[in-house]
Amino acid sequence: MPAAESGPIDFSKVEIEPLFTEFVDFDTFSKSDFRAVKIKECTAVPKSKKLLKFVLDDGTGTDRVILSGIHEYYEPEELVGKTAIAIVNLPPRKMMGIDSCGMLISAVHQEDGHEGLHLLMVDPHIPAGAKLY
Repeated sequence: MPAAESGPIDFSKVEIEPLFTEFVDFDTFSKSDFRAVKIKECTAVPKSKKLLKFVLDDGTGTDRVILSGIHEYYEPEELVGKTAIAIVNLPPRKMMGIDSCGMLISAVHQEDGHEGLHLLMVDPHIPAGAKLY
């Protein structure tokens, strides 16, 4: 599991996916609405080994629910209170009978044949709803 550690980090065994060679025009990219979100609640989704259900403050005053398949990497209780980044203007997608309204952003890589994942968490001073450019 990812953890905040001090000291040197050895990236010598890390493999990163190749960058996309296709370009996305600026107008297409700018339609994606990336926002800072505060994790109010996080629970495991019953009958799923991978999914976590997040209840998020996205700055609108209405809770946003996003499901993310990151339970292999994080326990729900360690994420409550954190500030993460989400795309908030994706159409709802039903997962395990629950509408997931957006996507949390994570960084993935391969290391020694295993996938590593880190949920992108940012400074807690960033307010819920702050737009990323």
